[in-house]
Amino acid sequence: MKLFIPNMLANADAGFWFPPQGSTVAEHSDSVYFFILYVCTFFFVLIVSLMVLFMVKYRHRPGVEAEKTSTHNLTLELSWSVIPTLLTIVMFWVGFTGYIDMRTPPSDSYDINVIAKKWSWAFQYPNGWIESELHIPKGENVTLTMASDDVIHSLWVPAFRTKMDVVPGRYTQEWFKATRAGEYPLMCAEYCGQKHSNMISKVIVHETRGDFDKWLQQASDIHKNKSPVEAGEYFYKSRGCIQCHSLDGTPKNGPSFKGLYGKDEKMTDGSTVKVDDNYLRESILEPQASIVAGFRPIMPTFKGQLTDQDISAIIAFIKAQK
Repeated sequence: MKLFIPNMLANADAGFWFPPQGSTVAEHSDSVYFFILYVCTFFFVLIVSLMVLFMVKYRHRPGVEAEKTSTHNLTLELSWSVIPTLLTIVMFWVGFTGYIDMRTPPSDSYDINVIAKKWSWAFQYPNGWIESELHIPKGENVTLTMASDDVIHSLWVPAFRTKMDVVPGRYTQEWFKATRAGEYPLMCAEYCGQKHSNMISKVIVHETRGDFDKWLQQASDIHKNKSPVEAGEYFYKSRGCIQCHSLDGTPKNGPSFKGLYGKDEKMTDGSTVKVDDNYLRESILEPQASIVAGFRPIMPTFKGQLTDQDISAIIAFIKAQK
């Protein structure tokens, strides 16, 4: 919803202040911002100019007596009381209606579930497919229902002017309608730990609903289109494993996958475990069950987020890292 602000003040490119508008929320948000900005700028310039003018005109000069001026002017007093009051009412009304609109998802929305965890995003579509990037169709209402597996995160899409906290133990929602096809940055706006700055993804807006449906169908058939190792590599990159497990032997927040399969690992409880299919499966579904010595127990569980076929593909990928 656009306000009565001229297009030059809140156009689709938004100019110097903001990135290009990518949603209907951005149109409304920018309109309100520029309305308040220009009202404040007008009165700031007016008041400061009058102050300077009066300072110069009525300054003390030797031999010049102070002018006698009136002490009361009803018209002026009504003007500087009524006009700001009316402007404040307008600001409140457009802000309030805009906020209510942002907080009320339309009933005809396309629903996508979001799981945030250190330090990746997982977007789950109605057919069950999970992707690390958010794909949506242009011109369609989309509602995100979000939850966190660990700490507080905040999903922020600057081009859409939307930001919502993602809190452990509860669901939060935000909705938008994309107005431009293209790719837009998506990031976490709440400090969530050591790798917070790496919790970056993107929104991909498809031109038509047909394009979006075609992408979703192809993405969902990953096990038909790729070998197990290729599919495992996809999950390694898209589910956040890459943040903590290197492929070159360098230890990060977790052991490197290079040469890991078949290796004997010493656990924090003093026991030794051979890295095989069962251990890897347990580490993915119950990551706190056995912690490798020297590493912290920070890995989140992927139970309910990966199928048996997905896990087998990941194991095949780890086996291939020799």
